[in-house]
Amino acid sequence: MSLMRITSPHAHSGQSTAKVMLQVAAATVPGVLALVVFFGPGVLVNIALCVATALACEAAVMKLRDRPVGFYLKDYSALVTALLLGIALPPYCPWWIPVIGSVSAILLAKQLYGGMGYNPFNPAMVGYVVLLISFPVEMTRWVAPAELIQGTPALGETFALIFGNMNVDGFTRATPLEIVRHNQSTILAQLYEMEPMFNKGSIAGLGWEMANFGFLLGGLFLLFRRLITWHAPVAMLVTLTALSVVFYDGGSSLSEGSPLLHLFSGATMLGAFFIVTDPVSGCTSNKGRLIFGAGVGLLVFVIRAWGAYPDAVAFAVLLMNFAAPFIDNYTLPRTYGHKAARKATDLEEQ
Repeated sequence: MSLMRITSPHAHSGQSTAKVMLQVAAATVPGVLALVVFFGPGVLVNIALCVATALACEAAVMKLRDRPVGFYLKDYSALVTALLLGIALPPYCPWWIPVIGSVSAILLAKQLYGGMGYNPFNPAMVGYVVLLISFPVEMTRWVAPAELIQGTPALGETFALIFGNMNVDGFTRATPLEIVRHNQSTILAQLYEMEPMFNKGSIAGLGWEMANFGFLLGGLFLLFRRLITWHAPVAMLVTLTALSVVFYDGGSSLSEGSPLLHLFSGATMLGAFFIVTDPVSGCTSNKGRLIFGAGVGLLVFVIRAWGAYPDAVAFAVLLMNFAAPFIDNYTLPRTYGHKAARKATDLEEQ
């Protein structure tokens, strides 16, 4: 009688890459809706351009590598990368900005290293940083909230702004973090009174705090579904909060804003729950995720407070991506049958 040879694992969670990616995409919906309400349909056009370009690049590379195109497109990893990049871009930026960013994210940051599972850096953040360094003017023209410009641009105006038939400058305004940075000699309480972005009861800037709250809700959904662990997001947010409390002097904008401004402005919540939790470019152990998230929070505050960029999530994540293999090397959990955890280098020597 022959016995069946069955190797581990003997249990399956029922999740697949495609299911996970679709749930991640669904979790961004509250934040995206808030962005659309306050900043207009340009957000959706950015996302559409990014998704179309990313899928085209992914399909072209799979075709060149003689791989099944449909199989790889259906894992929706390229879609999620494009979605996150599109969310991060300024609404009504020129159409070629999302295109170049998506090409950089898929070709340079993902496929150049072998595709999904092999990329050492977060593809969406690579695409964003390429754009920010190459086209700083276009990447800093963020549209003003609807309340400050008597409504968002209509759909026709949106296409005219994006495809070059209309000047976008009349709709733009500095972001809350930029406003604080450029008014460091002003007491924060006075800045809140004289700046329209803050003087309607907003703590972190009109539109920005609602968008961050939306991404926070999406992050809690991912935690509830156990698609991510709490370690990296909590470590990032706790570190950022602790530093902003320590350096907050009770009102001077030299401290780069209050803790609530740091938490609910910029890309804080998007970064904490959708970028830092990337399972490929981040750390693998729970202890490593804590260190990784804390490092991102530290770098975000340092760059915001004393660096050259008002928001710093992309740079912080990429810098910690460099450190992730080193962190993993020293944070391997103890394996069954061993008294202490071993480093990855010890395993390679055996």
